[in-house]
Amino acid sequence: MRVIERISDLKAVIRSQKASGKTIGFVPTMGYLHEGHLSLVKASREENDFTIMSIFVNPTQFGPNEDFEKYPRNMEKDTSLAESVGADLIFSPSVSEMYPEGYKTYVDVEKITEVLCGKSRPGHFKGVTTVVTKLFNIVEPDKAYFGQKDAQQVVVISKMVKDLNMNIEIVMCPIVRESDGLAMSSRNTYLSMGERQEAVILSKSLFEAEEKIKNGERDPELLISFLRQKIETVNFAKIDYIEITDMANLNKLEEIHGKILIALAVKFGKTRLIDNVIVEV
Repeated sequence: MRVIERISDLKAVIRSQKASGKTIGFVPTMGYLHEGHLSLVKASREENDFTIMSIFVNPTQFGPNEDFEKYPRNMEKDTSLAESVGADLIFSPSVSEMYPEGYKTYVDVEKITEVLCGKSRPGHFKGVTTVVTKLFNIVEPDKAYFGQKDAQQVVVISKMVKDLNMNIEIVMCPIVRESDGLAMSSRNTYLSMGERQEAVILSKSLFEAEEKIKNGERDPELLISFLRQKIETVNFAKIDYIEITDMANLNKLEEIHGKILIALAVKFGKTRLIDNVIVEV
């Protein structure tokens, strides 16, 4: 498996693969890989001839008080893990390669980036959509794979792809969880032992809310109140948001119907975790 750092070198590989008629699957990541990332590679391998993973900690999606410098990195381990599940190539550019001196161009999806995580992290999705557009232009994939844990990100990128007429299929893959239910995340490594033990309340609460919907509950405010009360029973949790929206446009619902997203963000100490469930009724 090759690791490529320069855009020009990667484009040469892409031209060669496309010239031989191969389909390309793409898994964009910020590295510090876990089973969630690897499940995306496995999905790509099943559906494409050639799978590329990018590992790039993108500075433009971090706010001024966020953890860009401290974000966990382990390229040697990442390379080994990616190779173990059959990735054909890793693209790992430097910041200066992606954003050379004088860089001035950004991509901004409106409205749906102003709610949920976008409300808490202004400018975050502008950085996400910009870097993903650049990566799509470099890799030219047939399909790109994203995890459901970042459900808002998937909705935003899908909207961007549709609005800008990109010839890419966006594939959302299920959340991969630890044995106790905690959604896998590179940021889980920040948690203290006590915070880690308490963080499982997120998935437990979401699964209980999902069960309430299946048993007939249709009032989103009652469900949000239930989730808030459950999460506030643990000591370290500080709720950022709990929202119930439609899945297509992330609009708040007055009544639960159709395909809905129950999403939350909660801080445990200094570590902000997100989780969600998607329910169709």
